[in-house]
Amino acid sequence: MAKVIPLLIGGEWRESRSRELIEITDPATQEVLALAPKATAEEIEEAVASAKQAFQDWREVPVPERARLMLRYQQLLKDHHDELAELLASDTGKTFADAKGDVWRGIEVVEHAANVASLMMGETVENVAREIDTASWVQPLGVCVGITPFNFPAMIPLWMFPLAIACGNTFVLKPSEQDPLTPNRLAELFLEAGAPKGVLQVIHGGREQVDALLTHPDVRAISFVGSVPVGQHIYRTGTSHLKRVQAFAGAKNHMVVLPDAHKDQVLSNLVGASCGAAGQRCMAISVAVFVGEARQWIPELAKQMVELRPGPWQDGHAAYGPLISQQARQRVLRLIAEGKAEGAECLLDGSHCQVPGYPNGNWLGPTLFRGVTAKMGLYREEIFGPVLICMEVDSLEEAIALVNANPYGNGTSLFTRSGGAARHFQHAVEVGQVGINVPIPVPLPFFSFTGWKGSFYGDLHAYGKQAVRFYTETKTVTSRWFDDTPVTGPNMTIHLK
Repeated sequence: MAKVIPLLIGGEWRESRSRELIEITDPATQEVLALAPKATAEEIEEAVASAKQAFQDWREVPVPERARLMLRYQQLLKDHHDELAELLASDTGKTFADAKGDVWRGIEVVEHAANVASLMMGETVENVAREIDTASWVQPLGVCVGITPFNFPAMIPLWMFPLAIACGNTFVLKPSEQDPLTPNRLAELFLEAGAPKGVLQVIHGGREQVDALLTHPDVRAISFVGSVPVGQHIYRTGTSHLKRVQAFAGAKNHMVVLPDAHKDQVLSNLVGASCGAAGQRCMAISVAVFVGEARQWIPELAKQMVELRPGPWQDGHAAYGPLISQQARQRVLRLIAEGKAEGAECLLDGSHCQVPGYPNGNWLGPTLFRGVTAKMGLYREEIFGPVLICMEVDSLEEAIALVNANPYGNGTSLFTRSGGAARHFQHAVEVGQVGINVPIPVPLPFFSFTGWKGSFYGDLHAYGKQAVRFYTETKTVTSRWFDDTPVTGPNMTIHLK
């Protein structure tokens, strides 16, 4: 029988008392790699109680000490970069190079967390009234929760718990039940870096465990990345229980191509941005909008995409790996079939992809559609597979209108050589993250990840300054120190004198 992975509670790895187990499978072979327990209600209570108790001491730890913990942690992550990438690749099916990128983008956020002292600075004004000064102090919230998805099992947990903990909070991580091996290893290294007991807890399970965390009275804030239906549930449930919530949900990212763009760069970037990681990125380009004469490049795009070959992570020549599960593959196959039935022209069909030696893998070949309309399911739904749909318009204004009418607003990009067109596009488009000749404009962590519209539920975004504000509260202190000046009588107004 495969090994049951442990929970992290109170600084100790422990075997769960639960007998409900979730199989963690290799998406290239269906081999069971390990089993994840569905934590019991008592274990969740113990984890939150441990985090709450640890918060009383951790909040008093000087900010430079918290920053130094993050410096030690980022060095350990760098030292174990290849090891983490191998584990992540076997867990998710990502190619080794893609897995290393996943880990590295998380390391960048940990490095940013090491700058927490400057990020938590308050403000002061002397003499707001005669001999009265006002200062604001930034203080941590308490117990925070992170619920993370399968597609970035290193990067997204590292978006959350290092910065929250650097701000003085404690944290309960509930990683995806589909690939929790990497998050467990991240937590092991965090303890090795010197994290005090109870500062980080790791709980495994599914919806029941998530709901227990969402409704727990001692949880102050919740961070989530995942699908639209789950994101809406997280946001509604968490906020109805009076908690802060940031919920990053689905996307339908457009890449607009003008005829003056560099053709070879356009085609190369489209192939990578649509099929990289088997299309399982919330920032993947799934819609290419060709403006005017640029539509003539679509046949060349098909020729480049057909050369892509999926394979297992150990294959250094594989362009991307399998989808995460058989259910995910069946969903994408359904959308491809519906697209054909609705009249879209399938220029390249990867439905019957096979990889020699891996007959049970969740393979899907690169797939390309043309003649797609905004009413088709291929356009309306997030596909989350190596599927790119092409749409054709006559002007940049039509392209902007198409992007703005879409209910999602995670990312978009424009490829052009015109500075004027780029300036107009980035100003007029109603999307949170915009790339100019950059297909996947995920910002580095000193900025924030800023999805809009149906791609995000909440007010403050992930990492960067917005995340510090999300994980902290501001206390404003107005003070006066009396000397021996005689009292002239009571001030009966709220006017400071």
